[in-house]
Amino acid sequence: MGKRKTIFDCGHRGYGKACHRCTQELIAQQQSVELLAEKQTQKQEKEASFARDLIDLRGLPDHVVTKARAIIAALSENKNYRDFGGKRLRHNRWIVSIPVTRNYRMLCEDCGTFLIPQKVLSHEDYNVCKPGSH
Repeated sequence: MGKRKTIFDCGHRGYGKACHRCTQELIAQQQSVELLAEKQTQKQEKEASFARDLIDLRGLPDHVVTKARAIIAALSENKNYRDFGGKRLRHNRWIVSIPVTRNYRMLCEDCGTFLIPQKVLSHEDYNVCKPGSH
C-alpha cells in the first residue's frame, strides 16, 4: 500500500508535514515586498540627488543627468567650456551653450572668471528659446 496524501490546514493536498505550495507562495510574496521596498529606496535616493544639484535636472533622461553632472563638476574645477565643445551664443556673448548629448544643451552664464550653469534644455527647446534663430 502506498503513502496517502495529507490534507493540510490550508485545504491543499500533498505529502509531507507542510504545504509546499503555500510555502512557495509565502516566499514569493516576501520577495515582492522586498523588491518594492528596494525600488522605493532607490527612488528616494534619486530624488535626494536632485536636491543636491545646482540646477534642476528633474524630468531629463538618466544618461543626460549623469553627463550634465559630470560637466557641472568639471566646470566647478575651472575646466574650460571649450573642452566640452561649448560655444558662446552670437546674440548674447555672456551665454555659453555646451552640448550635453546629441539632443541636449546646457546653457551657462559667463561671470568673467567662472561659468554658472543655468539650465539643461532639449535641442528643440533650445532652438525655440534662442532669439534670432528663426
